[in-house]
Amino acid sequence: MTDADDLPCYFVWVRGLEGPEPQKWMAMDFGVGDWKRLLVLAYLELPADERRLSLSMLARRYPPPRVDVS
Repeated sequence: MTDADDLPCYFVWVRGLEGPEPQKWMAMDFGVGDWKRLLVLAYLELPADERRLSLSMLARRYPPPRVDVS
């Protein structure tokens, strides 16, 4: 049996309707045809001690990447 804390967890910045949006993903699965890859701006595998932090705390700790809107 695998403990949930042993599984990888990723903090991901994706393209949102109003700019970069933070999310937590349990896998870097980009879907059929990798369509999600175009939405990902940046990602980081979280260390075990940061996996339980809220999205707002992670967003402050790891600010969004600069995005060219042109």
